[in-house]
Formats: sequence, structure tokens, C-alpha cells
Amino acid sequence: MTLSILERATSQEISRAEPADATPARPLVEVRGLNVRFNGRRRSVHAVRGLDLAIYPGEVVAIVGESGSGKSVTARSLTGLAGDNSTVEANLFTVAGKNALQFKERQWRQVRGRHVGLVLQDALVSLDPLRKIEAEVAEPILTHGLAKRREVPGKVRSLLASVGIDDPEVRAKQYPHELSGGLRQRALIASAIAGEPELIIADEPTTALDVTVQAQVINLLKARRDAGTALLIISHDLAVVSGIADRILVMKDGEIVEQGSAAEVLGNAKNPYTKALLAAVPSRDLGREVAGTADGGGATGERALQVQTTGLSKSFSAPGGKRRLAVRGVDFQLLRGEKLGIVGESGSGKSTLVRLILGLIEPDAGEVEIDGFGWHQARSRAQTRELRKKIQFVAQDPAGSFDPRYTVEEIIKEPLRGNGYSAERIDARVSELLELTALTADLLPAHPRELSGGQRQRVSIARALALDPDVLVCDEPVSALDVSVQAQILDLLADLSQRTGTSLIFISHDLAVVHQLVDRVIVMKDGEIVESGPVDTVFDSPGHPYTTKLMAAIPRLRA
Repeated sequence: MTLSILERATSQEISRAEPADATPARPLVEVRGLNVRFNGRRRSVHAVRGLDLAIYPGEVVAIVGESGSGKSVTARSLTGLAGDNSTVEANLFTVAGKNALQFKERQWRQVRGRHVGLVLQDALVSLDPLRKIEAEVAEPILTHGLAKRREVPGKVRSLLASVGIDDPEVRAKQYPHELSGGLRQRALIASAIAGEPELIIADEPTTALDVTVQAQVINLLKARRDAGTALLIISHDLAVVSGIADRILVMKDGEIVEQGSAAEVLGNAKNPYTKALLAAVPSRDLGREVAGTADGGGATGERALQVQTTGLSKSFSAPGGKRRLAVRGVDFQLLRGEKLGIVGESGSGKSTLVRLILGLIEPDAGEVEIDGFGWHQARSRAQTRELRKKIQFVAQDPAGSFDPRYTVEEIIKEPLRGNGYSAERIDARVSELLELTALTADLLPAHPRELSGGQRQRVSIARALALDPDVLVCDEPVSALDVSVQAQILDLLADLSQRTGTSLIFISHDLAVVHQLVDRVIVMKDGEIVESGPVDTVFDSPGHPYTTKLMAAIPRLRA
């Protein structure tokens, strides 16, 4: 009998982990020939195809791949949560030594939390907005009878403290929306480990987090591993995976195309798809190549000034009648054709600064000028409209900024209408924009929901370029995209800047991405700019302790 690649690798892992005379450990979860299908009215999707997987005590397994590869469906299927209209079939499917193919919902509820804990990507959605944190964390304890009711509050506080949450007594009484993204994710992990599971499944647990919080969450998961808990990490971020996984499975179109130890897969990939994923990981060397010499040789001193902020400050109302200063005394300049990155953790003031630059909110003090003319100088709608033509916005979630009833053609044409363009000129401009953003004309009749994430982002960029702006402001435009699609969008933005002379303001929490694209970077903390300069200088020789902390937290691909 010929063993599959996965079976051979599993046998090798067991032989390395167990003495010759020892009984091999029983897998916590094991599936062979797993198939998951979704049956809809119009079409059926075969999401997972013949997958074999075994996870052993204390092991860290990662499943990587792009959106639609089947990795999240696999993770959810292992907890009986494949979803509506799904059919799950397998030759073998055991959880905690029991036949999961025979589980009813009651048996799955006994498994979830007690044997398998689940940590999802978006903690704000995963946590009940109507329940306080203490209720979320207490639920697995009460469901599985792990403590007397009077002991539960103490256990909850202990769990919150164990995942690094400060003031657990206070945080336990708060609702999810009152916590930062990092604290919410920690609370979700506390809930996942409350039932003392043998296995934690973490589905994209760090994708939307700042690099420092991301590092904290990974260290927290490592601590669970060191305590003997097995982990299944689902991610498209190979740099994050490389720092924690023992074994990696690469999925494409519902199938495993390559697997092995982390060192084997990351250091000596065999499959072309794996090689393509690795090649798309943002690298610092590529950052130098794209950024070029924009800040060298005195070239920047000769460029015209495009955007300037002077003494910019903005505060908002806070609980108790206080004011929270979101941006304080910010001064910076953007030169024509320059690519400027703005980085900092959540709450640093990046998004507020963007809204001020775009003229969406008024500052308490200071001014924003675009080509020498400020928002405060616009005395009429016509003047404001002309100013807005000069600076356009590309959002993180383009789908949320599109009218779902519009086709791609209508989305791109929308800013052109009412600006003096004839019907013929509008059609010609749409063709130009398709060429600029590498979109095909057959997508014009499609609606946003019918597009991939990368296609939607290209449509968003095409719309932003419609009026030929001087400046594009991009707020986290690639944070939710797979590495290969992310690379395509970054290449597109760099190419557009070079071909059209458009200046870029690029806001991101992903510092590796920022380094790949921009010429110059400013670092924000507590509403202030604490450091700025050429991107290589700031990244390689940070001058502020906060910048040093950010740079140290960047996940790096480890083969």
C-alpha cells in the first residue's frame, strides 16, 4: 500500500516524537478523506476535498492558503460548525477518541470549549455585544461544570490575568465595544481556554491587529503551547506562522498541495503555489527596491509641495464630560509624486489625521493645505468640490463603500458624472481606468459581491483615480487581503504613482507592507508624530523608543 504524503509525514512526526518502545499518543483530532460541500440553489461548492489531518497533544499545526482555499471551512468543520447548507463526509473523523461523524448538536456542545477551544478572527463579532466579558469567559466553565458558581468570578479574573489583561476586575465588567482590539482578542482567548481544552483552533487570530498586539497574542498562544495545549493555527500570514508552527499544511482549492515541518515548507518549498505564497511575503529588500532613491541625492528638495499640515489638532468628547485629544500639533509635508507612510498602533491618531487631511472633519486648531489652498479657505461648494478632486480616498473595505446595487461600471462612472464629462469622454475614461488598474471589461456588468477581494480593491482604486487626483489617501487598503493579492495591489499602487505622478499617503498597521511601498514614513503615538524620515533610516536605525518597539514586533519569515 502506498502512503499519502500526509500519512508519511505524520508517521515521521510520530517516530521523532515517540521512543521506539512507546505507545504512540492518540491524536486529539483525526480526519481522513474529509470532504465538505455547500449546496445552494444555484450552485454547489466543494470547499474541502479529501483532506487528511491528525493533531497530536502539544503539537502546533498551521494551515495556510489564500481566501477560498478551504482552510477556515476545515477549522470550523473540526468543531461541528461547518455552516448552513453544508455536508460533511469523511472516511474517519474522531475528536477526543470519539466518532464525530455520529455527533448530534448535543455531543458537539460537550466537545466545544472542553476538548476544543475556538478563537475566531474578529473578536468584536465573535463576542456577544450584549454580554459583559465576565459572562463570555464564564460560559464554558458553567456549561461543563468545571467550578461551583461562587468560584466562577475568581476563575474569570484569573483567566483574564493569565492572558495579560490588566485590571481584570474592571475589564470583566466591561462590554466588548469598550475594549481595544487587542484586549478583545485576549478576552476571546480567555474564553477559549476557560474550559481547559486539549486543542485550541485559532482562525486568523492576528490579521487585523497592530504589530505589537499581534506579537502579544502570538506569545500568548506560545505560552499555551508550552503548557501542553495543542494548537491549530489558520492564517494567510506566513511570517506569523513561521514563528510558532511545528508543521505546516498548504491548501489550495480545498486540497493540501504541500505539507511538512515548518523548516521544510518555508525553507525548501516544492510546490509552485507554496513558492508563489512565499515570494509574495513583504520583504525589506523589496521595500528598498520599490522606494528607490526618492529621498536620496537631494531629489526631494526639488519637488513641489503637495500637502501640508500645520499645528493640526483635534479632540473628541469622552466619558465624564472630558475631552480626548486624538491629534495634537501635527506638522508634516507631502511632496509631489512622493509615497508617505503613516504608522502607529490603534489609538495613535492615524485615522483621525486621515479624516482631517480629507476635509471630512474640521480641526480644533491648525490647517491642511493641498497645493497651497486650505479647506478653511474654501468659501463655496464649488471651491470645496475642486479641492476634493485633488485628493481621493481608498478605503480598507471597498465593499462597505460601494452601493451594492451598482455594477462595477456604475461605481467607476459615479464620480465622473456631474463634472462636465460627456458620455463619450466618460466611456473613454472608464477604459483608461480599467487599463491603469489591470481590470478587464468583462467585469463591468458585475456587482461588488461577485468580485474577489483583490478585484474590489482595484475597482476602489479605479474610482478614486477617475478625476485624476494629485493625491491618493489609502487607509489600510491591503490589511484584509491574502499575501499574493496584497502584493498585486502594492505593485499596482507603486506603478500608478510612477506612471501618473500621483502622490500617496499610505496608512497601515503592517510595517512590512509600509516598508515595501513608501519613500518616507512618519510614526504616530498618542496623537503626535514621534519620528519621521526616509523609510530605510527609520526602519533600520529608529531614534525613538516607541519606533524601536514597533520595529522589534514586526513578524519575520523564519525558514
